[in-house]
Amino acid sequence: MRRAVIQFQILPLNQILKTYDTYGYKFLVFTGNDHEATERKYIQELLSYKIEGMIILSHTIPSRELASYNLPIVTIEREDQFVSSVNTDNYMGAVQATSLLARTGADILIHINAELSPQVPSYGRIKGFSDICEEYQIPHELILTDTDRSYEETSQILKKLLDDIDNRYKGRTKGLFLPNDTFANIMLNHLIQKYGQLPDDYKIIGFDDSPVSREAIVPISTVGQQIDRIAASAMEILHEQITERHKRKPALSSEPVHKIIPPILIKRETT
Repeated sequence: MRRAVIQFQILPLNQILKTYDTYGYKFLVFTGNDHEATERKYIQELLSYKIEGMIILSHTIPSRELASYNLPIVTIEREDQFVSSVNTDNYMGAVQATSLLARTGADILIHINAELSPQVPSYGRIKGFSDICEEYQIPHELILTDTDRSYEETSQILKKLLDDIDNRYKGRTKGLFLPNDTFANIMLNHLIQKYGQLPDDYKIIGFDDSPVSREAIVPISTVGQQIDRIAASAMEILHEQITERHKRKPALSSEPVHKIIPPILIKRETT
């Protein structure tokens, strides 16, 4: 039986599973919940079986360690120095989001995110925002805070940030670029709870094009990741690596393959 393992937290699971008809791989799906010990246990157990390869989204295990398993591996949207990967062009997505907010006539642009390593693909969202604002001399603020918490704790952090932004930029139109659609929806809900509606002096955009952005009480503008293309590219790279290993004289290991998928700007009612 041809088996590939997916160690997932979010994103293109359904699209990956649909590739069975194309490649014939059956999938084992595991969620590590960001627990290193749990994920290492999964991997060690799986290596004792005849799995063909792995697709990994989890951020907990460094790519250098993943490469040491000597198994075809493709990662998605995570640090990928030593393994093959497929990522969204996060930098371009940030440029698109920032440019859209600027075109709304916002007086100040604000990006809220976590402290991220430049090796993490989503760092491009911070870099793209900062670069476009500095290049075109757009008034802006970058707020980096600890958001790696429970939903409730994150909601309270964003509420306090919103109150602070309200006080410091009263009377000015504020363009908020959130790092994902969940955070954008939380900020939108706080604004509606506070004012009864989305005030005219707030513009909001998220990132991902997750269902919450479409289903929010006010549909949220976002930067869409092309999940179908991400999934297809990940499977194509993994399949090529697996096929090479099956050859009688496989080629020597080459440099990891890194594929970047362009994002799509999606304008909705919050901009």
